[in-house]
Formats: sequence, structure tokens, C-alpha cells
Amino acid sequence: MIQAVIFDMDGILIDSEAMWVEAEKQVFSSVGVEVTDELSKLTSSLTTKDVTDFWYARSPWENKSLEQVENEVIRKVEQLIKQSGQQMDGVQYLLDLLVKHKVKIGLSTNSPSCLTKAVLNKLDIAHYFAVTTSSDQVINGKPNPEVYLATAKKLSVKPEHCLVFEDSITGLTAAIAANMQVAVVPPLASFSNEKYAPAILKLRTLNEFSEQDLTRLIGRVD
Repeated sequence: MIQAVIFDMDGILIDSEAMWVEAEKQVFSSVGVEVTDELSKLTSSLTTKDVTDFWYARSPWENKSLEQVENEVIRKVEQLIKQSGQQMDGVQYLLDLLVKHKVKIGLSTNSPSCLTKAVLNKLDIAHYFAVTTSSDQVINGKPNPEVYLATAKKLSVKPEHCLVFEDSITGLTAAIAANMQVAVVPPLASFSNEKYAPAILKLRTLNEFSEQDLTRLIGRVD
């Protein structure tokens, strides 16, 4: 029986992929890295630290530390979020539905805390979330389950009683490893990818998650 819902952030709550791509191209190119679209796709679900390590391993730079470059990427993404951040389809509907049914709400993200705050404030949804866990609050980011287990612990809900909304295979892997049920909203280009098969639901938008789905999962019909 589901007692809590935990959301991923990037790609689930906010349409931020293009912001990350732009920020990474600008910052990493400024230190001499050739950022290709093909390689950028490999970094889309990583923590900012892991992304920085990824590009440094392929094209080491001088004069700036890895931490300095990582922070420049974060600041650029934060700027873009504040300028033009948009909710993904169905976010407001689903949050209101969960509140109606008194389901606890949390967030687990591979983004750092400053971006979590920026996103929730920009979208005006911070008040819905009882707890959040960001990548800089745990040792290991997704696909390690730690960020999801930390959120479940904060919510005082056992992992098996949590439903996760994810868009990436990396996030799905993390949530499954945490022994949680997962509803996925994959990017349309990879909607048919068989690696999403472990999810209990596959949706094109959050709007497709119905009140009937929720009442079935929480074990009651009002």
C-alpha cells in the first residue's frame, strides 16, 4: 500500500534538459572542452560532480579546479531556471490530487540543494513537499538508491510503501534498488525503451496518472 510519493525533479517537475545542455556547453567549452551532443546525452542523469568528472577525464583543463567549473555550471542552470523555468505537464494536477488523498510528498534529485530550492520556488510548489533530498546531501547519487532511501527515512515511510515518479533509466534503477514502486514518464524519443519495463506504470505525461490509479495504489476508494 502506497503511503508516500517521491518525485524526481529534472524532467518530472521541470522541463530543464535544454537548460543543462546550454549551461554545460557554455561552461565546459570555456575551459577548452569539445562538448558534443552525443556525449552530452550520456551525462543527462548524472550529478553535477559526476558530469564535471566525465568531461575532465576526456579533456583535462588547467587554471580552474573541478569544483570551480562545477559551480559555474550550477550557477548558469540556476540563472536559466529563474529566467524561464516551466512546469512539466500535469505537475499541479498531481500534487493537488496527492494532497486531496493525504499522501505524503517528497523529492529526490541528482541536482544540488541550491537548484532544488530554485526550482520549487520558481514553480511555486515548495509548500507541497514535506521533505527533499538533493545529491549534495548524500554520498552517492543515482543510480545508487541512497537519495531515495534518505527521503523515505525523512518521511518516516518504509521504502516498499513509496511510489516514485521518474523520467530516466538511471532514476528508475535507483528507485527499484531502493525497493520502491515506480511510475515512469520517459522522454518521448525513448518511450519504447525496454529498460523501462520494471516500472508499474508508463505515462506520457503526469496527467495520465488518474485518481483511480492512486486509490488503487493506496488501497482505498473514497
